[in-house]
Amino acid sequence: MALLHLKGLTKYFGGLAAVNDVSFDVEEGSIVGLIGPNGAGKTTVFNLITGHYVPDKGEIVFNGENLVKKPTHKIVSLGIARTFQTIRLFKDMSVLENAMSGYHCRMKSGIFAGMFKPRWQRREEERAIEIALKELKFVGLSVELSQKAKNLSYGNQRLLEIARALATSPKLIILDEPAGGMNDQETRELVELIRAIRDRGITVLLIEHDMSLVMDVCEYIVVLDNGCKISEGTPEEVREDPRVIEAYLGLDEDG
Repeated sequence: MALLHLKGLTKYFGGLAAVNDVSFDVEEGSIVGLIGPNGAGKTTVFNLITGHYVPDKGEIVFNGENLVKKPTHKIVSLGIARTFQTIRLFKDMSVLENAMSGYHCRMKSGIFAGMFKPRWQRREEERAIEIALKELKFVGLSVELSQKAKNLSYGNQRLLEIARALATSPKLIILDEPAGGMNDQETRELVELIRAIRDRGITVLLIEHDMSLVMDVCEYIVVLDNGCKISEGTPEEVREDPRVIEAYLGLDEDG
């Protein structure tokens, strides 16, 4: 059974179908790309999966559980983490604090435990620090711990978002334009990082406009155009599909 199963996913905005009857599966342990021209509906699909939008029709099943109408925090606790096309860090908090915030979905302490700090709550905080340090080392930011997030380079802010997502202990990580703003060297390193994430047993679903990255790192690709799925398959199959060639011909890939 697929880790993530989408069937007939449809979302309207003001009578316009931003996503129209989209179905595809994401197999556990895979790296899957969701691509398409500007306005194809890619980020809307991500927002439907992660609970930011509720679909008008269709099914979203993750690890055997229906996600439709579940709140975002519940979806995170079930094992789905994401990054965003527009970076959403706590810019005046440190790199370490940002990464620690990802672990909060696994913590049980509330306001009274925070005030009185019983032993179990202190252990939770220590565990949050331990996880954050591990993920920051994994993405290559262990020397930036005390830096404020806003002082990092753009590429390193992207890596911090990934570290924070990994700190939630996900089964599936959803990356929205992870190479945005990165230079060629950073992009090559990102490809290796994505593979390393998969090698840890975490499934990866990504949107990316850098087609060389997509063709290099993704094992399976789903293509959207005008809210509809027009193709899916291996990178080789998708690259040669006339419908994909037509959808991209002469179009800007900047959205």
